[in-house]
Amino acid sequence: MRKDFMRRAVFLCMTSLFLSAAFSAVAALPLPRFRPAVLGSGPDSVVNQIDAQALLKKGQKEGAIMFCCRVATTGNVVWYTTYLPVPGSDLLEEEVRKRLDNARLAPAIYEHKPVEVLFYGTAFFSVADGKPKLHIFANQEAAELKAANDFIGPQPVIGADSKFTGLHYPRERMTVFVKGLVRLALKVDATGNLQELRAVSEEPSFLGFAQAAITDFTGAKFIPAFRDGDPVESSVELPVFYELE
Repeated sequence: MRKDFMRRAVFLCMTSLFLSAAFSAVAALPLPRFRPAVLGSGPDSVVNQIDAQALLKKGQKEGAIMFCCRVATTGNVVWYTTYLPVPGSDLLEEEVRKRLDNARLAPAIYEHKPVEVLFYGTAFFSVADGKPKLHIFANQEAAELKAANDFIGPQPVIGADSKFTGLHYPRERMTVFVKGLVRLALKVDATGNLQELRAVSEEPSFLGFAQAAITDFTGAKFIPAFRDGDPVESSVELPVFYELE
């Protein structure tokens, strides 16, 4: 009986040492060079908080809304805005904004360290055979969205060696504060370097929104775009929405 006790004690001791070594090895694994912020699959994920069936009962039909949110190194959303809704998307927009208030994403990694980023997403709501469907994509590219590709758009980094510090409303040119939308054409290489930057359009014109966007993004570093799980070079047209907070 004493021998059995000793065998069990030795077995438990060896098992404990093995598990401890295994967990230590996992903990010692370095973070990847780049990882975009993603919605994740936990209970705090935006997509898991939205009750599609409840939206349908409230009267939401086909709809879509774009959004941008600032994601902290903890994954918490610390700021957000929504824009460019498809007509008839009021309920969807209200629900997305409500859920972003308490959302948590998987945080971004830049040069092996957690960083703050801007996450650009598009939420689609559809009804097929009387059943609601909700899809949220991590990009705002028309062709990518139409094809439902596994594509995550480039995400501007806040901090590290990036000169991007967020969006700054051009107050000095305003007598009446209005909302503004700038479409920026960006080319970002597979290591997050900004290669090209130009304003394609601004609405309304001549109020300084285009120049504000160029100034905000000049010198920015990015989490590169990811396609099918790998970082890639990308050319995107990014809607940049300005409103006075």
